[in-house]
Formats: sequence, C-alpha cells, structure tokens
Amino acid sequence: MDLSLFFAGTAGSVPSARRGLPALLIRRGSERILIDCGEGTQRQLVRSVGLADLTDIFLTHLHADHWLGLPGMLKSFELRDREKPLTVHGPPGTSALLERLRPVYGRPRYGLTIRDLEPDEAIRRDDLEIVAISVRHGTTAFGYALVEDARPGRFDAELARRLGVTPGPDFGRLQRGETVEGVSPEQVVGEERAGRKVVVTGDTAPTDSVVVAAHGADVLVHEATFAHEDAARAAATGHSTARQAAQVAADAEVAMLALTHLSSRYAGHEIRDEARAVFADTEVPRDFDTIEIPLPERGAPQLVRWESPQRQPAPPSAAPLQSPA
Repeated sequence: MDLSLFFAGTAGSVPSARRGLPALLIRRGSERILIDCGEGTQRQLVRSVGLADLTDIFLTHLHADHWLGLPGMLKSFELRDREKPLTVHGPPGTSALLERLRPVYGRPRYGLTIRDLEPDEAIRRDDLEIVAISVRHGTTAFGYALVEDARPGRFDAELARRLGVTPGPDFGRLQRGETVEGVSPEQVVGEERAGRKVVVTGDTAPTDSVVVAAHGADVLVHEATFAHEDAARAAATGHSTARQAAQVAADAEVAMLALTHLSSRYAGHEIRDEARAVFADTEVPRDFDTIEIPLPERGAPQLVRWESPQRQPAPPSAAPLQSPA
C-alpha cells in the first residue's frame, strides 16, 4: 500500500511568499488524513494535488495558525456536495471552538463529527492506529503517531510445494495459520514484518515523549521554528531549534527527519545544515514536496521535490525578460 506525506504548508506562524501555514496531507491507499489546516490550506491543495475527500482531520493544537483554514474547507466540502462523513479530531477544546464557528460553516449535510481527544488516545482505522502524543507548547498540544499493524511474514510457495502442499485453497489455509498435510505455517511463512510508522510533532519544544513515540519511525516530521542562535526565543515560545529537533531524531533512531514550521526569517538551507550536523538524514521540505515511504523491505523514505511550471527552467529558446530603460 502506498504511503506518502504531502507538505501543503511548511511555514511557522506567519506565511511567506514561498511557504504556507501548517498543513500536512498523509496519503495511504485510499485514505486522506490532514494534520492541521492553517489559513489558505484548501487553496494550497487546489493548486497542487486537489481538494480530496479527506477521511479525517487532526489538529495538533488550537493556535490560530494551525486551524484557521478549517471553517472555509468544511464549507467548501458542503458546496461540492460531499457525501462521505468527516471527523475532526483535536485536543480538548476543539469541539467547543468549532461549535462557536457554526455560523461560518453551518451544519454540513455530509455529516461532521468533532472529537476532543485525550492524551495517548488511539484512533483505529483498519490496520492503522493514530495515537495522540502530549507535547510541550505552553498550551494543550498533541503530536500524532501513525503506526501500521505488523504484516504477516512472506509465504514461501515453492517450499510449500516441495513439502507436498497442493497450490490453491491449501496455500490460503497455511497463510491463515492452519496446518495442512502435516505442514505447519511456521515451516513456510517467514517472520512477521514490521509496518510503517510516521510521527508528526506539531509545535513543540524538545520533549522525551516524542523520542519515545518516534523510536524507530520511518519519518519524524518535527518542527524547527528557529536556528540555534535563537535558542532562547525558541525556549520562551515553546518551539524547537533545528539542532534540538535533530537530536530528538538521533535519540529516537528514526530513518528520516523532516523539518517544518520554519520562521520566515530563514530561507531553509541554514536550518537543514544545522540539523544535518547532528542527524545526517534530514530534509527540509518546501511547500508541495512529498516524502514517499515504501514498505521497509523495499527501501528508505525519499523526498520528492514538487515539479511545477514555476520551478522548471525556461526552455533554451526563451528570451530573458528585459527591464525597461
């Protein structure tokens, strides 16, 4: 099953010309899970991968830069004749906040549920569990760990044949754990294979809860609002520096660190370089970039840069624009 992270907004509290406010779209098979919905998120999605029928929305906390785009998006779904029900999850206070905003988006016919989560509460979606992680941000704030169930071991069909099992229904019985013709599943089914894990911190100062939740994760999406030179400001505002986020990734032994929520004072390369001095497998996605996460046995996560006409070089025949005299 495909799994990818689409970065719809990677700025800190203030958008810039190149970075929108926080929003991360997780695409897994047919599931579309949005984490945070800053102002302008629906336009960011329309400009890029489209405004999909989201299956769930999770808010990390109730600072306006992380949810202000939500009322408009909820109304847009109604105007687009959405039929599939939608659940918005968030920390305590989410339901009260969105209830006060009912005059803005009304009571959608598609069925809207708003749920306040408790720390460590888990939401089950088939073979995926989404767990709320308490983080440090001066207000009630959650990160989220998305953890796939372990998968059955690989079935060795050739070995099963050699042991006398007839291909067909008997192969299915073996894979379901039954013994067939004296052949046990343990003889032909390999060890259980790990699922994938993604952890998204939202806004947070460095905290052990993230280190524990992210241990062994395929990707840790961690905020890095500031560079180390502004560590005092980071501490005062409940944020992290790039160096601190990289140390969390190193301690958690993750495969890849993706840094987001960058202050508009930085271009991005200085945040990346600072983090890579501590944790080499660090990326700083731009808006509309994607991280593809294959199954563990098929390779490591990969950052895929967004291709758009604005980012592509002009063709050789194109003449440069001339400024008026």
